[in-house]
Amino acid sequence: MPFLVADIGGTHGRVALMRASRDEGRLVEMLASRIFVCAQFSSLSDLLQAFVEAEVQAPVKHCVLACAGQIMGNEVVNDNLAWPIHLAQLRDALDLDEVAVLNDFEALAYALDGPLADGSRHLCGPNTHASGPTLIVGPGTGLGAALHVPGPAGGFVLATEAGQMDFAPNSVRERAILAHLAPQGGYVAFEHIVSGPGLLTLYAVLCALDGETPTLATPEAVTTAAVARGDAYAVEAVEIFCAALGSFTGNLAMAFMATGGVYLAGGFLSSLFDLLQHSLFEERFLHGRSARAVLSHVPVRVTEHGLHGVHGAARWYLRHGTSQPAALRQAAAGGVGA
Repeated sequence: MPFLVADIGGTHGRVALMRASRDEGRLVEMLASRIFVCAQFSSLSDLLQAFVEAEVQAPVKHCVLACAGQIMGNEVVNDNLAWPIHLAQLRDALDLDEVAVLNDFEALAYALDGPLADGSRHLCGPNTHASGPTLIVGPGTGLGAALHVPGPAGGFVLATEAGQMDFAPNSVRERAILAHLAPQGGYVAFEHIVSGPGLLTLYAVLCALDGETPTLATPEAVTTAAVARGDAYAVEAVEIFCAALGSFTGNLAMAFMATGGVYLAGGFLSSLFDLLQHSLFEERFLHGRSARAVLSHVPVRVTEHGLHGVHGAARWYLRHGTSQPAALRQAAAGGVGA
């Protein structure tokens, strides 16, 4: 039976109608898909209803959500979503029998078994496909990360909230930025620096530190100005962003011993690829001394987000739905993620 799959981020909602593939070479088959701007809808149920009315011909009773954030009871908790997500309300509004939920980067990690690796661009490290745990990192509206650990029956995935880890400055300029963001000290998450909104924050803080008035109002405007080298503060903001992303990714690669490689996911990074290549990302990723010997063997690639999260969520659903139906019924009733 076809089922709904939605990959819901802070900015876009990617929705598809999927079913188990009849082709032995593929696990899932996509029947229809659309990408929505979350802010144009008052709730997730309205967004999904728009897709159902446009693309679904027969009643659909099963839905799997890949969402930024974590599942707490009957709610998805995340500061970057356009609206709160209450699973019981969603189930009732769409007359669903089942709503299963997993983290959005967890879904991307499950896509490693499918299309995620295809079409990626090599950034640094050896240009080979190594074995071992593989890390997925992506700055967008927030900062997500997950780890795929190979093993029998496809291995398993660890979801994280790594974007909420404390930002650690590496340069004098970064120390000044941190002091400006937290003048009395305290917690500043990596996500507040390494994300789309974080890039805009960097730009505004750099202007403020030099007593200048910011003229760019969106992350896209900062990115465009940096690529064109038309604004010195935009260029510096992107340089610091890329360097901090290198530190963050290298920290996780060390923590998880990601010998299988790293995928940096998202259209945001793809638009910055040339600047990322010539930035301090690799130097900061490698860290120093003994860590460098390990991390220099880790391949790092950049890939588009696209519909990979939808594919990964569908693959997770079919794998767990056929072997652990009770777990999915629990997810529908109590909001328990994988």
